[in-house]
Amino acid sequence: QVQLVESGGGLVQAGGSLRLSCAASGSIFTTNVMGWYRQAQGKQRELVAGIARDDSTNYADSVKGRFTISRDNAKNTVYLQMNSLKPEDAAVYYCKADLRVLGRGLQEYWGQGTQVTVSS
Repeated sequence: QVQLVESGGGLVQAGGSLRLSCAASGSIFTTNVMGWYRQAQGKQRELVAGIARDDSTNYADSVKGRFTISRDNAKNTVYLQMNSLKPEDAAVYYCKADLRVLGRGLQEYWGQGTQVTVSS
């Protein structure tokens, strides 16, 4: 069974840092695009950052210069380093991965979400 397991969320003070990790496991042939989304209370889910297999990246304008997405293809893992956190960064963060799964082809998978809380 394919799963995305997230870790690293929690409570942090404004100006602090967190590092989120998301590891995909299961019968995975390759990982394609991986990324992070977030949904703040009362708002729509939005793309935070994405990274392709060749390490090309894209970021939401609101996090450019503060967040860094990276990946370890050997471990099927994507990371999000979040620095200089602001209260408006508080949200549930979701990992998403486009995976080429054995027996199923290319499929989109989502993690369960992890809460990031930023205190002022």
